[in-house]
Formats: sequence, C-alpha cells, structure tokens
Amino acid sequence: MAEIATTAKKIIANVENVIVGKRSQIVLSLVSWFCEGHILLEDVPGVAKTVLARALSASVGCSFKRIQCTPDLLPTDVTGASIFNPKTTDFEFRAGPIFAQIVLADEINRATPRTQSALLEAMAEGRVTVDGTTHELERPFLVIGTQNPVDHEGTFPLPEAQLDRFLMRFSLGYPSMEQELKMLEMLERGHPLDRLESVVTAADLVAAQRAVREVHVDAKVRSYLMQLVHETRTHDDLSLGASPRASLALFRTGQAMASILGRNFVQPDDIKRVAPAVLTHRLIVRPESRLRKVTAGAIVEEILGEIPIPTLAVEARVS
Repeated sequence: MAEIATTAKKIIANVENVIVGKRSQIVLSLVSWFCEGHILLEDVPGVAKTVLARALSASVGCSFKRIQCTPDLLPTDVTGASIFNPKTTDFEFRAGPIFAQIVLADEINRATPRTQSALLEAMAEGRVTVDGTTHELERPFLVIGTQNPVDHEGTFPLPEAQLDRFLMRFSLGYPSMEQELKMLEMLERGHPLDRLESVVTAADLVAAQRAVREVHVDAKVRSYLMQLVHETRTHDDLSLGASPRASLALFRTGQAMASILGRNFVQPDDIKRVAPAVLTHRLIVRPESRLRKVTAGAIVEEILGEIPIPTLAVEARVS
C-alpha cells in the first residue's frame, strides 16, 4: 500500500504543477484510474477538463488522443477502419483514437447515439471489434468524457445504460480568486503543461491497479455500502435507484481511496468520500420531485446523513 500511496502522491504533485486548487478532483481521477474505471466530467467550458486529461497522461507517460464529438462523427472515426491498399491489394486496419491509453471524448453528448455506443465495448471490456476482428487495448486504459451542463441545443443526452458505464461523474468548478491569480502567474510565460514530464511509468500504474484489489473491506463496511445502494432503490423521490454495478463501483473505489491514503483496509469515510461521484449519475429523480428542485446529489447527501456509520474493530482495521 505504501507503493500505491507513493505513486499517487507523485502523480498528484505533478498534475498540481498545471492545475491549481483541485486536489479532491485529481484524487477522484486517480481513484477511478486505479479501479480501471472511466470518468465523466460535467462542467462549463474553460475550467481545465482537457488539461486534466493531458496532465494525467503526461504524468504517467501514456499515449493520449482527443476526440472532438460532433453530430457528423462516425463510429469508424472512433474505432478505426479497414482501408484498401492498392499496392498490396488487401485491406489494412488503421487504428482510430480509441487505441490510445487515455482518450478524451470532448462534449460526448454532441455525438449521435450510434457513435456514443462505439465507446461501450472499449469502456466495458478494454477491447474493440472492427470487421469481425477483436483488438485488445493497451493498458492502462482510461476514457474521460466531458459534457457541458448549460448548452443542450443539438445534443444527444447519454442514456442511463451508458451513464452507468462511467465509474464516476464529477465537476471541476471555478477556481477561487487566489487560485486564479496563481494560475495567471503560472501561465505568464507559457503553458506549464508543455514542460510536464512523467513521474511514474505505465507499468507502475498497472501494478497499482492490481494491488488495489488486495485492500481489505470489512463485512461492516460492505454492509454499509449495500445499505447506501439499497436505500436509493426505495427512496420516494427516485424512479430509478443505483444498479448492482454501482455496488461494485463503491466497493472498488473505496479500495482505491484507502490505498491512495496509504491504508490496506477501507474505512466507512472512504465510501462517503466517493459515494456522490459514484452514485448521482446512476439515479433518476421523479418528475414531480424535480419540480420541487430535488436533485440526485441532494438525495445522496440525505442518505449518507441518515445511515449510521459502522465502527470497525481494531483487528478489522489491521487485517
């Protein structure tokens, strides 16, 4: 666990050379990456969503590709296609941007549902099938999708099944005045991203992904996270609660959060820290509740406040 914590600290410190005042969001990004999950960033333009993705790839020395989603984007523009070579009189596969280790799907809701679905197999199984041939994607593999929550004209909202594929959804938000002043100072003579170097290797990150699964989760913590999930399924303001995939997501992200903090066991507070980012995008609020300004985030906070936090025995914490 000490090695995972050291890896995480190196990446966090490196990314903070570029992004100011967003420690919690950077930690959530690493939690998702360590769980082999994917991230949906929902925020207004200009708050460093793309910079975060590029900084993560530069810190680990991973390949990076950006897909600018538009209504005329085709599935083959994402996955690649077989091109006829007249010299060899044969078809050759030309890989698309999905074959990078970090893929930024910018404004993913502007792509058509057909193109959005081209990401599903890659996100769920780490492979892509084109013309009947399956291609394995290089690990570590991470998809970061972005959405603008303000401008909905000409967009195709992600269906619940595809939202559920994203391990986490969160926002970066505006910086404070002090943070923005520091940002202006950093950018005065050039972008610090251009000088960012890798601090760990891709192999280090893959090793961390394997090690995270060894983090101990006590039976009381398992029961606690299951209570959170099941409470969403019976809540009066929700027409759709969290799926079993959400239970597994809470389990895995709790392990990753504990390992980043240098522990080999999960505490209930680890689950509380990741629950809003894991659960809110998997819930559907009833129309009549939306009229009363009830949000999925507020419901998750309400559930977190109502369910008692279990106390772990000493042997559970050190096992």
